[in-house]
Amino acid sequence: MDGGGRLWILVTLLLTLAAAAAAAASTTRRRHAYAAMMYMGTPRDYEFYVAMRVMMRSLAKLNVDADLVVIASVDVPVRWVQTLQEEDGVRVVTVENLKNPYENQDNFNTRFKLTLNKLYAWSLVSYDRVVMLDSDNIFLQRTDELFQCGQFCAVFINPCIFHTGLFVLQPSMDVFKNMLHELEIGRENPDGADQGFLASYFPDLLDQPMFHPPINGTKLDGTYRLPLGYQMDASYYYLKLRWSIPCGPNSVITFPSAPWLKPWYWWSWPVLPLGLSWHEQRRKNLGYGSEVPVLLIQAIMYAGIIAVTRLARPSLSKLCYNRRPEKSIMILHTMLKVAAMWSILAAYTVPFFLIPRTVHPLLGWSLYVLGVASLSSIVINVFLLPPLPVLTVLLGILGSLVVMAFPWYSDGVVRALVVFAYAFCCAPMVWASLIKVSSSLQNLLEREAFFPRLGESTQVPEFNKLY
Repeated sequence: MDGGGRLWILVTLLLTLAAAAAAAASTTRRRHAYAAMMYMGTPRDYEFYVAMRVMMRSLAKLNVDADLVVIASVDVPVRWVQTLQEEDGVRVVTVENLKNPYENQDNFNTRFKLTLNKLYAWSLVSYDRVVMLDSDNIFLQRTDELFQCGQFCAVFINPCIFHTGLFVLQPSMDVFKNMLHELEIGRENPDGADQGFLASYFPDLLDQPMFHPPINGTKLDGTYRLPLGYQMDASYYYLKLRWSIPCGPNSVITFPSAPWLKPWYWWSWPVLPLGLSWHEQRRKNLGYGSEVPVLLIQAIMYAGIIAVTRLARPSLSKLCYNRRPEKSIMILHTMLKVAAMWSILAAYTVPFFLIPRTVHPLLGWSLYVLGVASLSSIVINVFLLPPLPVLTVLLGILGSLVVMAFPWYSDGVVRALVVFAYAFCCAPMVWASLIKVSSSLQNLLEREAFFPRLGESTQVPEFNKLY
């Protein structure tokens, strides 16, 4: 064999060994983990699944030196688990749901029924430290220094109660079993959820020192308070419209808000300005491929409705001949008014519920406006209403979006005052539009052309041109 052949064999062998080493490295577990939990049984399971994927992918993009772990209940769909494992590189640990002994408390909220599954984090004993997360976190930078913290570390968003949206723990089967025992004997739990239980289990955390990562990289022992920069409550931003957190690095944003105002919902922006930050992370890390086909179908459907209603204007006149006593006509008038008002309401609400909840806000609001305009065109043509009064509310919504999205407010108080002033100015116009619609309906119903007398022949075209 000549020198060239030997060189080729050597290169091939080296490439094979490198590939094997890379594969082995990818399957080797690291000493630390970022973990989150996922369970089923709420109306928002899919949205939290999407949020989980965005958070895990953002951590992977930050090149964190840790495994990504999801503690998933046994009823999580298999395809979701496979997607997390194969596409997102996440290790999925399947667990049985822990029974919540506090569900009969007077103040218990059923959406927290399975949050005690978070306790399974202490069973991840193959790791030295675990950072346990809720899915509504946005990571602005790496936070691997948290793995130097002690046996339990958390942030106090509330002055007296720490927040369990992010905390550091040292896994221990002894601690895990003791927690299960405390559940059995009914340890005090103010809210019946994971936060109340952990606050009761670690009651002295408020008196512990603040965590400062050692420069030499060693791990600390004991319990510590984490600086607020590791759980920057979004409500702090809404007050100043900027971050001003002096305690520790500004690393993680959290959204402990009402469930329907989480940042992944398209309607959360511009109501809450930071919603766009979450969607920017999704755009970069996950994309919107699963929702785009639905958006295209709806957009084409709405455009088709607008095109048809521009070409033809069907009239209900021929359905309303005066062949009944006057009393019946009055009932018919009332029914038509009610039908018109409900149709306008439906035109504004139906598109909202058809849009996929986790699409980008710019796409969501654009499709909503298109949907309202298309369905309103049907109402305008069927009941022969003037377009402007029917669409006044839509124009008001568009104006409010512009007012809320204006990026140069000095602070959140000024922004709130401007939004209130806008709403105050718009209210009379909305009221006037409703009166105009009602009067238009009344005038239409009183026309002899719309209700021909018995015995008279009135030619009514099947379709009238709208323009």
